[in-house]
Amino acid sequence: METERVQDCIHLLQEWGYRVKVGKTVGGNSQTYFSGSDEERLADIQDMLDNEEVKAILCARGGYGLGRIIYKINFKKFKKSPKWIIGFSDNTVFHAYIPGRLKIATIHGPMAAAFSDEDKENAYLLSLKKLLSGKKTAYRVPSYDYNVTGTCTGELVGGNLALIAHLCGTPADVQTKGKILFLEDIGEYLYNIDRMLYQLKHSGKFDHLAGLILGGFSDIKDTTRPFGKDILGLLQDIFKEYQFPICYHFPISHERENFPVVVGGQYELKVGKKEVVLKIRNLE
Repeated sequence: METERVQDCIHLLQEWGYRVKVGKTVGGNSQTYFSGSDEERLADIQDMLDNEEVKAILCARGGYGLGRIIYKINFKKFKKSPKWIIGFSDNTVFHAYIPGRLKIATIHGPMAAAFSDEDKENAYLLSLKKLLSGKKTAYRVPSYDYNVTGTCTGELVGGNLALIAHLCGTPADVQTKGKILFLEDIGEYLYNIDRMLYQLKHSGKFDHLAGLILGGFSDIKDTTRPFGKDILGLLQDIFKEYQFPICYHFPISHERENFPVVVGGQYELKVGKKEVVLKIRNLE
């Protein structure tokens, strides 16, 4: 990650009144895809989890690699003294494992690259600031004709589609019965999104949902021989049989438009004809 973006993040967090401790592997010099070896990254996150002075962990970036070490992390001290873990993308592994296995909520939200001195007043960062200060959030966005209207309440679960599919059948498998599921992704081929959604569908993940939030699906690619549908048509084809409330194009994504949400928190989702409201009911 560019040093400038990390510095912007540090400066803005300091403006918010926080003291910042930077992880040893942030901006690491590894010559591989990863910011450090599995052992180095494991030691870094373990130190942050165990350090009593650290009250929240804001992940610098996503990518890939958390699935290699998640079952080696010792959460003993974390369970006694929980702290927010914030991020998205590959950090969906945290959002699946921690609320699901440990019953401790996490925050799916902006990471270091989203913090910019030129854009520090955007609604998405300010919403994260609000959450971190202990205030409840309520998001209102325009509705679309093809949404499925209705109101539901339930625990919010989900994250990056590729990771949710990847975790099926593992100890971090996301349980969806009676819950509000949210999904988003980036850079995937249409056929691969279709395949992952059918994997979740055939696994029963959609059978007993309270509601569904479909976030941003950006940088979607097609093959030389076209898939035959765009991303909206693909999603509608998968979910056309379900009657629970469904919201398309909600601003949870890999892009600037990425509202922070509490995974494991209780939410109310209202999908109306003119607007969609997602409101947190608790911050425990």
